[in-house]
Amino acid sequence: MGVDYYKVLQVDRNATEDDLKKAYRKLAMKWHPDKNPNNKKEAEAKFKQISEAYDVLSDPQKRAIYDQYGEEGLKGQVPPPDAGSGGGGSTFFSTGDMPGSFRFNPRNADDIFAEFFGFSSPFGGMGRSSGGGMRSRFPNGMFGDDMFASFGEGGGGAGVHMSQGGPRKAPPIENRLPCTLEDIYKGTTKKMKISREIIDASGKTMPVEEILTINVKPGWKKGTKITFPEKGNEQPNVTPADLVFIIDEKPHSVFTREGNDLITTQKISLVEALTGYMVNLTTLDGRNLTIPINSVIHPDYEEVVPREGMPLPKDPSKKGNLRIKFNIKFPSRLSADQKSGIKKLLAG
Repeated sequence: MGVDYYKVLQVDRNATEDDLKKAYRKLAMKWHPDKNPNNKKEAEAKFKQISEAYDVLSDPQKRAIYDQYGEEGLKGQVPPPDAGSGGGGSTFFSTGDMPGSFRFNPRNADDIFAEFFGFSSPFGGMGRSSGGGMRSRFPNGMFGDDMFASFGEGGGGAGVHMSQGGPRKAPPIENRLPCTLEDIYKGTTKKMKISREIIDASGKTMPVEEILTINVKPGWKKGTKITFPEKGNEQPNVTPADLVFIIDEKPHSVFTREGNDLITTQKISLVEALTGYMVNLTTLDGRNLTIPINSVIHPDYEEVVPREGMPLPKDPSKKGNLRIKFNIKFPSRLSADQKSGIKKLLAG
């Protein structure tokens, strides 16, 4: 199962919502990095794990997936129970490749703490440094333990409100968008169904579903990002996260991509390497190519076919090259007659 979130929060598997809140409140206060200045790294790790455990177990949908499939179920592509309801606090994505798939995006520990204790910015004005570690924005630890004392480890949160000039932007949510080489060669349209939470006029959160359309352009490269601004869950005093889809290339049975070039490797015999070979290929857009090789093919030989590679992203009318490499199968042994015949043929 990986990490046991029940053990992390020190509750049993039948823990109620109140049990989880009490456990989180106690442990979050105990392991907050600003409460552990002499042991900050361990505290940061524990604080993050406590927050993630609470995020999962306090959400009925995430908890159901975790109970059935464990931590790997949250990270993999396991269909969520009652996926069609759109409930829970997660954002769900499904594509034509993975209908109804579930992808767990753990919330930032800062956000959970802020939401739980009533701060409008993380930790009541504290946040993350650019290096990723937690640090206080208050000089010389001016609040010290008093900042936490107002809550008390058994309290319900005093609702302290420390705003710093407007809503804070939630960090972007990134997701891979697997595409075939055919998709990227020709261009395609991907429909992405998402489920997220919005805040209605009364201030309550409600689930909604949306269809996002991504127009994959010919020649786009692995790592290309498509951003949908503020399509994450809505939370009080927080600007919703951007949803970012990152193009990823699925492995292809014939071609690999190197920049704008396509590469394929042909397996041939030694006789074919010496006497000539005809390459027959089906292109990514379905055309049949026939390329005669009349040169002697040595192990490092490469046949380059201009303008049969991937479209250039900035000008799809232009293309890279097709590069054909060869894997020559040499005979494991030769008879005396064969050796003699080869010597005669190649002599001089």
